[in-house]
Amino acid sequence: MPANPQGSSLLLHRISNNSTAAVTAAAGAVATDNSLMGCQKRSPLTCSTTPVPESVARFHTHPVGPNQCCSAVVQQIAAPVSTVWSVVRRFDNPQAYKHFVKSCHVIVGDGDVGTLREVHVISGLPAARSTERLEILDDERHVLSFSVVGGEHRLANYRSVTTLHSTPAGNGTVVVESYVVDVPPGNTKEETSLFADTIVRCNLQSLAQIAENLARRSNKPSS
Repeated sequence: MPANPQGSSLLLHRISNNSTAAVTAAAGAVATDNSLMGCQKRSPLTCSTTPVPESVARFHTHPVGPNQCCSAVVQQIAAPVSTVWSVVRRFDNPQAYKHFVKSCHVIVGDGDVGTLREVHVISGLPAARSTERLEILDDERHVLSFSVVGGEHRLANYRSVTTLHSTPAGNGTVVVESYVVDVPPGNTKEETSLFADTIVRCNLQSLAQIAENLARRSNKPSS
């Protein structure tokens, strides 16, 4: 991916506990009931509290390089898959539930695989903008994947996969979001995972609130 301009403060901005604290403060208190899972190379995804079907787990099996880290977060949502998917699938509108995104503009494509978007993030993060490519958009299996291909940030070669499937009772949705990313120079895998996990968890908690509100409104009897 393109290098940061010489002298850029972003090049020297180390992901730190302060960065993670800023993310948490921006999003509000982060709940602790989501499941964080280590994601090993070519290993199936497992979760101690939420069963993940093999048909879903295969999308979260990432090849992980020696200087990369990989993790995943699970979020249960009290709303139908169709409702949650209507929010997630909007590659052109991540700010609908990702509160760290200040703005997003599609720069190439029309929403199909290969579409590029430029995302600008809020201040306080070790980033300014990110160019992202839509890799998978599967409306039948409810899978969305994107990769970061440029920009000014510390998360090089970031690739994310988000899947949705019904809860065992069939009245809710389980969202799984996994990622793989390079560990920035000067950081450890643990620091990088903690930072990225915090962002993903906050995003999914916001998604849960929005989707559940949509579901309640759709179920409300008309007067």
